[in-house]
Amino acid sequence: MSTIPDDVEQLISRLASPLSPPDRAAFRAAAEDALTRVPCWGEGAVYPAVASLQRAFFDPPTDGRAHWDIEQELRPTKLKSAPPIEYGGDLRHVRYRKRAR
Repeated sequence: MSTIPDDVEQLISRLASPLSPPDRAAFRAAAEDALTRVPCWGEGAVYPAVASLQRAFFDPPTDGRAHWDIEQELRPTKLKSAPPIEYGGDLRHVRYRKRAR
């Protein structure tokens, strides 16, 4: 059973969420180990210790993942294969129109 307070546990979970699944477990173990060296577990003391660890475990996306475009989609999509939709003016149908008298 963990002796970490709920707010610190939520902070660790929030910082672990962008990490890849294998790195999450390693980050959680390193964060719990770093918390043993923090004398006071206030959020102001815990966050800098844990956030610096998160930066060490974070693996940024490759350029291909970071600059994704619809042209890189492998399967055919309507957005890629269909012609562009032309602007046909204001096509909203107005139900009640004022008639000139």
